[in-house]
Amino acid sequence: MRQKLKNINNKLLITIFSVTSFLFLLLHVQFSDINYLSVLLLLAEIILASLIVYALLKKREKEIEEIKNTIRNIRDYKINSSKEIHLSNSLKNVEEEMHLMYDHWKNNIENMKKLEQVRTEFLGNVSHELRTPIFSIQGYLETLLNGALEDSKVNKVFVQKAINNTNNLNNLLNDLIDISMIESGQMKMSFRYFNIHEFLKTVISEFQPLAETKKIILSLHSPNPYLEVFGDKNRIKQVMTNLISNAIKYTEKGAVEIGVIEEGNSALIYVQDTGLGISEEDLPRIFERFYRVDKNRSREMGGTGLGLAIVKHILEAHDSKIFVESKLGLGSKFYFRLKK
Repeated sequence: MRQKLKNINNKLLITIFSVTSFLFLLLHVQFSDINYLSVLLLLAEIILASLIVYALLKKREKEIEEIKNTIRNIRDYKINSSKEIHLSNSLKNVEEEMHLMYDHWKNNIENMKKLEQVRTEFLGNVSHELRTPIFSIQGYLETLLNGALEDSKVNKVFVQKAINNTNNLNNLLNDLIDISMIESGQMKMSFRYFNIHEFLKTVISEFQPLAETKKIILSLHSPNPYLEVFGDKNRIKQVMTNLISNAIKYTEKGAVEIGVIEEGNSALIYVQDTGLGISEEDLPRIFERFYRVDKNRSREMGGTGLGLAIVKHILEAHDSKIFVESKLGLGSKFYFRLKK
């Protein structure tokens, strides 16, 4: 900074140079113009100006030090230890940028912590889900080796249980692959129009034998046999397979209805059962990965705890959502919409 001071006769008296925290004063005095009062006034002005400049520089240095400390905290991920910065008007733009950067980094770090927590929980759940069928298979095989192999009535039972757990393990691995591909955006979708009436008839026919063994009435409500919807046919089959199998799994000697209702530019597809139902406290969490309403019953029936999470992600890829209405002991209704 450079500033020139002149007297009333417009004669140059002083030039002030400011470089960082140093102040240089150059005096330009003509000895013929000197009188003591002028000199005293001049010296007073010089001292006052120097003090003002010094105070401003110290304040600026303090503000800059606050900025440096905040940057260090952000660099070292000490977001919570960063204090609010209050700067003078000359540094307001810097202050705004600092706050924006602070908020950005704080949000990023909080998201990273949440992702790390989710990853840790996911790995823990996967380990537990893999360990359960593996230990069961190991137990059955050891029992056979310890003498049960010679008993024809017992060995078939244990071999069948080992096979069932192997199937459960295979289902779990397939679901893990699916949900990993969906969440990473690597699962390819093939969208096209298809006849939803014929599609549902085919899917239901695959479950008819299982429904009959459990004395469940399986029915289709589809008034328009020519109705077409837009979506990935294979992935929608995966959705319907999961919903129908769950409905049959948790229903005893009741009914499961699959239906389609036209609603303007979309079609509402539902699966409704008269089964066990879901409690209000469990409803908000049933679409979470590895969440089970009845953990023991689900595992015994081959559930992986990932089915509804996969359903949710597949429908989101169709710009749709899965909904559920249920009351404990009165059955459940799952439904979603597809574009026509």
